[in-house]
Amino acid sequence: MAQDIENASPEKVEEYFLEGPKKRRFEFFYIFKVAVEFIKGFRKLHFVGPCITVFGSARFKEDHPYYKLAREVSAEVAKLGFTIMTGGGPGIMEAANRGARDVGRLSVGCNIELPFEQSSNPYMDVWVNIKYFFVRKVLLLKYSYGFIVMPGGAGTLDELFETITLIQTGKIKAFPVVIMGKKYWQKLIDLLELMVEEKTISDTDLNLFLVTDSVQEAVEHIQNCTKNDFGLKKKIFKQKPIGVLGEKNSFSKKLEDMYKELVAFWSKGYDEKNEVSPPTSFS
Repeated sequence: MAQDIENASPEKVEEYFLEGPKKRRFEFFYIFKVAVEFIKGFRKLHFVGPCITVFGSARFKEDHPYYKLAREVSAEVAKLGFTIMTGGGPGIMEAANRGARDVGRLSVGCNIELPFEQSSNPYMDVWVNIKYFFVRKVLLLKYSYGFIVMPGGAGTLDELFETITLIQTGKIKAFPVVIMGKKYWQKLIDLLELMVEEKTISDTDLNLFLVTDSVQEAVEHIQNCTKNDFGLKKKIFKQKPIGVLGEKNSFSKKLEDMYKELVAFWSKGYDEKNEVSPPTSFS
């Protein structure tokens, strides 16, 4: 059995690992496999710049209103200079990456390897395929200065509540979290308000996120939080990739072009009609 599981698919190995205590040898080498996945992600995503991560269902098609909304808000956020990061799959993830591509901004993904779902969408400048969900979730958080949560299922709820919990407990900074789709999320908001009444969460926890249907409100919230709270400003990232570490700056020309654009965007504030392009890298 031990020999069979060592040659099994990643999802079977993970299932076996989570069944309880295993042989010390198996657990020891499993940790090395996890470390390899982390290092692969770190090296692949090292040059993506500050990101806004978009969460949402993989099941919406391109004619769905939520797909169109994700594409629109991602395009507008990308104009602020952020790289758009997603889980790399179809549906909302594809829409978000596509929105960044629409406006010529950087689009990256952290795809999960599954036997039945999901292939990488074609709208990414760079992506990494990850075997383990928990590694993928860390990578989606690590490079992001904000999060947009579109309608989705159990996976989206998992991502939303893990992000809010990390902010609530001080494990990550109070980055902006925007939940889009008031009607879709209304019963969840009702549940959270009930939690406040029952004192299982604090009333201030409801301030950790913004619920809206407005693209402009979402973008303004992200811009205000990231600029005012974290002091993001343009800075050219001079560190160069190291080939032996597997690093590669696949979009260096695009970055160079974007570095040359006007910094004035940040001082003027967000304006839907503002055609001035912002910088793409921050400190």
